[in-house]
Amino acid sequence: MIKIGQIFLEEKILHEQFACDLGQCHGACCTIPGGRGAPLRDDEVDRINQALPVVKKYLPAEHQMAIESTGPVEGSPGNYATTCVKYRACVFVYYEGKTAKCSIERAYHANELSWRKPLSCHLFPLRINRVERTTLDYEPIRECDPGILNGRIRGVPLGNFLEEPLRRAFGPDWMNEFQYASGKPLRDHPASAGQPDHG
Repeated sequence: MIKIGQIFLEEKILHEQFACDLGQCHGACCTIPGGRGAPLRDDEVDRINQALPVVKKYLPAEHQMAIESTGPVEGSPGNYATTCVKYRACVFVYYEGKTAKCSIERAYHANELSWRKPLSCHLFPLRINRVERTTLDYEPIRECDPGILNGRIRGVPLGNFLEEPLRRAFGPDWMNEFQYASGKPLRDHPASAGQPDHG
């Protein structure tokens, strides 16, 4: 582990290459089995509730019914998450063919919302964990293998692909330190075009 600012992170995050490949993974990060959806910060719960009337029109009927039955969010302060459908897909998922996509992000791109998506979704496959200290962990799932391959083929550093959410999470000064630690200016590498949707 190395420390940048007050954040501890795996050194491989500085050097790994990654770029989501939705054509291969089909938005698997939005449908991880287990019964809990996207982890939410406490201040994101109100944003979720405010987004609901806007995004509901994009959701499949089954997901709308699940929200009406159990609500869009579960948990308690410090441990909130979006709810799931059948212990798998986040309730905010809609489908294009067999690919899972985020209705919140869809509304954002349609200029219907100013908030793109929960930070945990935006950062994936990185996770912020706060127990004894704040760590940034690299947690790709097996379905992310195409993203690793795509990143290596295109030469896209993980830090480039996730520059927007990393800056959102930790601020521009932290990003400058991250860039220095990586030994490579982020802008000197091919980046994702505004970071494509994870799903």
